[in-house]
Amino acid sequence: TAINNEVTELKAEIDAISTRSEFNTQKLLDGNFTGKRIHIGANIGQGITVGISAMNTTGLGINGTTVATQTNANTAISTVNAALEKVSAQRSKLGAIQNRLEHTIKNLDNSAENLQAAESRIRDTDMAKEMSSFTKSNILAQASQAMLAQANQLPQQVLQLLR
Repeated sequence: TAINNEVTELKAEIDAISTRSEFNTQKLLDGNFTGKRIHIGANIGQGITVGISAMNTTGLGINGTTVATQTNANTAISTVNAALEKVSAQRSKLGAIQNRLEHTIKNLDNSAENLQAAESRIRDTDMAKEMSSFTKSNILAQASQAMLAQANQLPQQVLQLLR
């Protein structure tokens, strides 16, 4: 019948979509995208595992679905509802992972900003220390010059007294 042919075509399209869907040469919906570990932090072990269940007709449990008879059509309704629940559950898992990744990005941005601020404070502190050391050296050099000048004047004053 025409309705059964339509169901068959829709199942074929679901399989085609699950076969063609890829990102960066990684197939996403054919059941092979499982256990992908994403490192999300600065330390060892800070990561999440991402996986997508098979979203083809076999993975969704609708590959044998037919609507040739009224009984088959009634069974198909519950089978399709179960498949929709699987798709919704997978979308929910991916949404939770996306939220976690967005939170991690914000956290890493904040950590990087704090690290830059700390580095700036350290550099500023070192600059102040160096400036203090430079000023101290200048004062000591000027005091040494003054002492030498006075030491050179003393013999001349003694000579003037003797004349």
